[in-house]
Amino acid sequence: MSEKKYYHRDLSWLSFNERVLQEAEDKTNSLNDRLKFLAIFSSNLDEFYRVRVSKLRQFRRLQKDSPLRLKEKPKKIIKAIQKRVDKLQERFGFIYKEKLLKELNIEGVNLIEASDFNDIQQEFSSEFFEASVKKPLKIYELNSDLDLSFIKDKELFFFANVSQPLLISIPTKKCGRFITFPGIGEKKHITFLDEIIRDNISKVLPELSGEDLFSVKITRDGELYYEEEDGELIELIKQSLKHRDYGIPTRVLYDSSIGKEDVKILRKCLSLKKTDLMPGGRFHNFSDFFHFPEIESRISESNNGQLDHHSLELVDSIIDHISEKNELLSFPYQKYDSILNLINEASERKDVNHIYITLYRISKDSSVAIGLMNCLAKGKKVTVFVEAKARFDEENNIEWGEKLDKAGARVLYSMPDIKVHSKILLIETKTKNIGYIGTGNFNENSAKMYADFGLLTSDKAIATDLKEVFKFLLDTSYKPSISKIWMSPFTTRKELNNRIDNEIDIAKNGGNGYLFFKMNSLEDKDIIDRLCKASQFGVKIKLLVRGICCLVPGLKGISENIEVISIVGKYLEHARVYVFENKGKNEMFIGSADCMERNLDRRVEVIVPIQDGDIKKTIETCIDLQWHDNTKGRIIDAKQKNIYQTTGKSKINSQLDFKEYLQSKNYQIENA
Repeated sequence: MSEKKYYHRDLSWLSFNERVLQEAEDKTNSLNDRLKFLAIFSSNLDEFYRVRVSKLRQFRRLQKDSPLRLKEKPKKIIKAIQKRVDKLQERFGFIYKEKLLKELNIEGVNLIEASDFNDIQQEFSSEFFEASVKKPLKIYELNSDLDLSFIKDKELFFFANVSQPLLISIPTKKCGRFITFPGIGEKKHITFLDEIIRDNISKVLPELSGEDLFSVKITRDGELYYEEEDGELIELIKQSLKHRDYGIPTRVLYDSSIGKEDVKILRKCLSLKKTDLMPGGRFHNFSDFFHFPEIESRISESNNGQLDHHSLELVDSIIDHISEKNELLSFPYQKYDSILNLINEASERKDVNHIYITLYRISKDSSVAIGLMNCLAKGKKVTVFVEAKARFDEENNIEWGEKLDKAGARVLYSMPDIKVHSKILLIETKTKNIGYIGTGNFNENSAKMYADFGLLTSDKAIATDLKEVFKFLLDTSYKPSISKIWMSPFTTRKELNNRIDNEIDIAKNGGNGYLFFKMNSLEDKDIIDRLCKASQFGVKIKLLVRGICCLVPGLKGISENIEVISIVGKYLEHARVYVFENKGKNEMFIGSADCMERNLDRRVEVIVPIQDGDIKKTIETCIDLQWHDNTKGRIIDAKQKNIYQTTGKSKINSQLDFKEYLQSKNYQIENA
């Protein structure tokens, strides 16, 4: 089949980040949320350069020394990425300067630069600099003898070149990024730490003024480099973490108002290549807007409160309740208390023998881990699999693993060549076992921002299957025998293929072949080929893909029966749902795996069937609202233009509307 049915994954990811930027532009969002979307866009782009662009540059270097020919030349891809990023950065600057700053001003918030400080603000600036900034401020003379290891990943500096080239630190970790001026009246005046330094730089360097300072930020390669060896893996990761902040530069942002000659000097002093440098604005690290002072906005944010679970909040024992009735958890709409209460109840009950859990990304102050330690203190057996290779969470995960180990848990860590990405919990009691299979991590903090599902069940076959998963995690030579769940890397691809093929057979025989997938990313070429084949035989395919979508829909004779919608809204859509019509049986599955090669072949993933009618109806309601979302839904077409969906007479915002559904009386009654 033609290659044109594939869209490059990195360019598709940039299309997703453009959808994030659209949310920063969207006036239906509160100003607080719009500033956070700027932060998300910036943070996403940093990680993209730390990981993806870094890999492309490594491929480029390897290609020079190897006869291996790649299908797509890294140099060509990097150029296409850079062209797209330049346009996005230009749009970012316009949204920030021409929209958000002006709208902040209307709301009574002035984000001001040093040149706009009045006498009172200058006095405060001077006092703040002397008391809080002057001591942590570091000045480095750029010369051939300078050890550049002080330039850590994503840290901010000023470049100056009057009598000699200098780098001057912007100590945001010590001082914060945003400084609010004291004042009387309705207006709030805020400035960047950068501007406090500009206003006072002559106090430490008399030859300089604020106009001589140009901001610089280096993004470094964020990959950890080590040879995976069983038994030594954790120590190797620990050693590699020490070097992450000093990886090779993958992007160097500089203030575009700097002179051309100074750019050359900066590049030479830092031993950079031309391709490492990117012009930017006066300020960098917009991810700091996560910590911008909250604004009283005219846009209502009244829908933020989380709901109690309609059933679990009312019962005396979650374990006894789940023994009789399965329940669905819907985050972030419902509180995470149900998971925490379940673990705490397990610590107290005499009939609980053993708790098994996989941890992929947990919070720094994890209530889940504290609950497990409480189980240990009460004499329960606890087996924990900690994924130490979860990118950028390695250090935190290892620290919690060591704490749990010290408290008496049996702690298993990463295995070579495979990640454990499943989100599963098994509580063994003397009579019945309780299982939990989720689409999101055991992280009470991210559960306030990520839209996920989780199934609590006492189904005997599912609990037995989960025990088989843990047997494999305890001994990777063990071949798990499972009956109901799908488990990567063993059965998920096969189960997906068989069910897509079944819909093809139904369509071939004159029936209505239909499937609906909701996922974070669609990248796997074998799955894309199979979906395109299904389309050619008349299977109707609907895909909800939040992020990367490498399938090009709507191509005549190839994918014309495939439609793709992407939702980017207040919450990060993170759930994976797979639905197959199967002659009206409407088979539904949820779990942790996307349609990516890594999720199907190189990770331990768990996907579970949804058999309860009321739970299935709840999920169907959610994905139906999302499919018809004409507020946050974008159509993914052949060019990934991110055009908003406008169908339907009434406005649908699926995230707001699904929450209203969950708190409706009809839902409470039907699911009681």
